[in-house]
Amino acid sequence: MVTVKSLQARYSEYHQQQQFNQEPQHLYAPVNYILGLGGKRLRPVMLLMACNIFREEIDAALPAAFAVEIFHNFTLLHDDIMDDAPLRRGHQTVHTLYDVNTGILSGDVMLIYAYQYLGQVAYAQPQRLLEIFNAVAIGVCEGQQFDMDFENQSTVSIEAYINMIRLKTAVLLAGGMQMGALIGGASATEAQHIYDFGLNVGIAFQLQDDILDTFGDPAKFGKKVGGDIVQNKKTYLVLKALELADSATAAELNSLMNTPTTDEAAKIAMVKNLFNQLQVREAAEVVQNDYLQRAHAALDALNVTPDRLSNLRQLADQLMGREV
Repeated sequence: MVTVKSLQARYSEYHQQQQFNQEPQHLYAPVNYILGLGGKRLRPVMLLMACNIFREEIDAALPAAFAVEIFHNFTLLHDDIMDDAPLRRGHQTVHTLYDVNTGILSGDVMLIYAYQYLGQVAYAQPQRLLEIFNAVAIGVCEGQQFDMDFENQSTVSIEAYINMIRLKTAVLLAGGMQMGALIGGASATEAQHIYDFGLNVGIAFQLQDDILDTFGDPAKFGKKVGGDIVQNKKTYLVLKALELADSATAAELNSLMNTPTTDEAAKIAMVKNLFNQLQVREAAEVVQNDYLQRAHAALDALNVTPDRLSNLRQLADQLMGREV
């Protein structure tokens, strides 16, 4: 079994070899730009880790890993347009560096290339990989629409929010790991346990992202801290605060989250102060840890030696302590 660092290095080598230098340049330059911004590349590496649990040689899974990564970046590109976000990974977003129409079209071609790379995987049941990938893609779109719908709803339940992040964020990690496990030779049952691990880690990961968006270090986070507050997003922190607050505090928070302001820094500070009073960060961390424990339980159900799971367990724990 190879180390996480060697898997990261192997994927990085493969990733850098995939250059889109064809014409028209204005279509493909943004693709190279966003794929070259780096990031954690968590999803492709965890796909390879899932493969490596069941098989030493992981090169067969590299095209699937890149398919997942290019799909992920396609969703980020379009998500940034919808949010009118200025920064991605500490750099200009594609639509601000180029323009919105270019961002839309370049994202579209990335989606198509994701399917092309998936088709390069040497696997005995390619239709199964396609089914998983299609379910992931549909889920991500559904999650994005739920997220947009929440902006116009006066009340959103925490249960509905968790379902939204399950679709928008977690299913891509889970589905990618499921594909990696199958390519590695896992049975359908084993691959389902890997999927369950990825799903729960993905939910915990997004809860961590919610926390960092408000409480993270701007120099490390790579995005604008407080962006969710400025955009009036109904994150777990907001929904939990409304659940815990008395009527007066809830009214104050609702007013802050629904009243336009030109002083974004003041709004972020006031909302953050309410979060601190209500200890919603601590509440979010409790729920986050619960999903992490569910992820570990899914690995416990696998009939493999513990050493083959140590990398995944360690990485999952590290992700919950991240600052970026």
